[in-house]
Amino acid sequence: MSVPEYGNENGAPIVLVHGWSQSHQSWSRQLSGPLADEFRLVTPDLRGHGSSGKPEGRENYDTSISWAEDLHAVIDTLELHAPVLVGWSMGGWVVQDYIRHFGDAAIGGISLVGSSVASGTFTEPRALNSRTSDTAVTAEGMYSADLTTNIEATVDFLKACYASQLTSEELAFAVGFNMCCPPKIRKAARGRSENHKPELARVTCPAIVQWGAHDRIGADPMSRETADAIPGARLITYKNSGHAPFWDEAIKFNADLAAFANEVHP
Repeated sequence: MSVPEYGNENGAPIVLVHGWSQSHQSWSRQLSGPLADEFRLVTPDLRGHGSSGKPEGRENYDTSISWAEDLHAVIDTLELHAPVLVGWSMGGWVVQDYIRHFGDAAIGGISLVGSSVASGTFTEPRALNSRTSDTAVTAEGMYSADLTTNIEATVDFLKACYASQLTSEELAFAVGFNMCCPPKIRKAARGRSENHKPELARVTCPAIVQWGAHDRIGADPMSRETADAIPGARLITYKNSGHAPFWDEAIKFNADLAAFANEVHP
């Protein structure tokens, strides 16, 4: 695994776990400025993504334990004390996978960003209907071996992630690191059917849910379902954001995350 670090090496640790097909570079608006000045930011590239290894075989991507063990390895190897785990979209599934297999005793808190507590056949019907009727979100072309089809679908999917318009340079950069995830891995990683509600009901650490009001990937009522699944979780909604509030409203998102991390590590 490639696990870049940013920010204050002596600060309390925050682990930023990116979403499907992305890389740690998704978090570029968190990696400098006040958040980085205060906290140690650990930003792994998930297996099959970014600069991390890409083992072949669907079994490396469609089971909960693989993702859980990867995140456990990051926490254990870097000897992170009570880290705050922030999972965006599929990265939130990885955080939930970790909790399923290792519990929450070793972590300080969690933030799920645009991340559902159920996937595949367990997805809430209204949210599932909204997603499947949006071709940019289903992004079937991102599984294609035809490069033109793949790139066009990747562009459309990325545009669906943000409420704000990316510049041509920002979009080109995002397409670049998304293309590091091969089509077969994209399909395997997104093809899971999981229900994480039972283990989330046992969470005792502090939790927040950060969600964009215009999220097309995490469509309503996913945000409320996620917040309701975790005892005591607080839902923070970003009225000008899509699926990526850490980009669309980075200043507010970073301030909210810093305030939460300081509650965990006063």
